[in-house]
Amino acid sequence: MDRQEPAGPLPPPAGSPLPGDRDFPARRAPGCGGLAELDALVSGCRACPRLVAWREEVAATKRAAFRDQEYWGRPVPGFGPPDAALAVVGLAPAAHGGNRTGRMFTGDASGDFLVRALHAVGLASQQTCTHRDDGLRLRGVRLMAPVHCAPPQNRPTPLERDTCRPWLARELELLSPTLRAVVVLGAFGWQAVLPVLGDAGWQLPKPRPVFGHGAEATLLRDGGDGDGAVRELRLLGCYHPSQHNTFTGRLTPPMLVDVLRQAVAVAGLDQ
Repeated sequence: MDRQEPAGPLPPPAGSPLPGDRDFPARRAPGCGGLAELDALVSGCRACPRLVAWREEVAATKRAAFRDQEYWGRPVPGFGPPDAALAVVGLAPAAHGGNRTGRMFTGDASGDFLVRALHAVGLASQQTCTHRDDGLRLRGVRLMAPVHCAPPQNRPTPLERDTCRPWLARELELLSPTLRAVVVLGAFGWQAVLPVLGDAGWQLPKPRPVFGHGAEATLLRDGGDGDGAVRELRLLGCYHPSQHNTFTGRLTPPMLVDVLRQAVAVAGLDQ
């Protein structure tokens, strides 16, 4: 599998924003020419004061089990190849997971649960995801989030979601030449993704699809080749692999694997 991330922290973007610059994502995301540029800009964003304060406080105080580790303490970019046919969209980095390791769905129980399932369907090179340089490689799938900073109590506000939206919109647009399916983990991600796809020209079914585990929707848009061809994008819902959902059995490993297997087939990654 091709290398998908730098060995160390991403370099700070040119013209780092001031704290509370809420227009920074909307101003900079649309002009990004590729995912590497987008990821670098995301990692330097300071648009949401509450999230900046929280992620940096967590990185300074740390959890006792990780007191000897240096926390990332910045927005966490997406992870996966730039030609992914499948996107998996969660909620936000965990305070002592992605906020610590600097990689999406890495270093916490939710990440372990998801990566084991990705490995089971052939999309991850290994079953573990402990840190940014652990050798994990993804095949055909990119892990994303509508909010890139760890939020207090894992609850971003609607304003924080909307402020972060331009990053998600540009990330999905950069993936669009190869993207065939999107698995959304949880209602928050579902509500964030639908308007982004609608604004990008995808025709949403009416009535608008409602989130649920196993929910499905097929979105259509012009192929852009001038020949009248129509492209399809399949949207699939899955409960989020939060500790609450996995500990209570609301989401089990077979349930997640079943959704991912369906997405693999839709995206053509089983060929």
